[in-house]
Amino acid sequence: MEPKHAKTVPGSAEEDGCKPKPLKSEDVFTFGSKLSLEEIRAMQANFAAERDWEKYHTPRNLLLALVGEVGELSEIFQWRGEVDVGLPGWSDADRTHLGQELSDVLIYLIRLAERCHVDLPSAVLDKLALNAQKYPAEKVRGSNQKYTTYSS
Repeated sequence: MEPKHAKTVPGSAEEDGCKPKPLKSEDVFTFGSKLSLEEIRAMQANFAAERDWEKYHTPRNLLLALVGEVGELSEIFQWRGEVDVGLPGWSDADRTHLGQELSDVLIYLIRLAERCHVDLPSAVLDKLALNAQKYPAEKVRGSNQKYTTYSS
């Protein structure tokens, strides 16, 4: 079955022939690794198989573990007030801890998708296309209102 996503997201600036404003180099962050979701899925599946943990990795158990990890991630931000982009003033230890908790969330999310037979990369592309339709840039730029405010 072909994924529903297209190379150009419907309703996006690119589809309309417009280019988004270029970001200043200091605004751009990119991941250092080119590790794919499929590679992470395969590594985690192998990790679980080597330990005979598949029997414990039911969708319900994985979801509950994911929620727990999101709670641990939330604790890092709790009581800090608003946190600026780039986390200025955070220690290396805080950044490392944040990376570990974000990784736990991602690993459980990918494992849950695998065990539910959801092609997560395709689902992400489909969801981005849907969001572009629900939140057309020309209507929502600069606003954080829910999409029902813009639907006609």
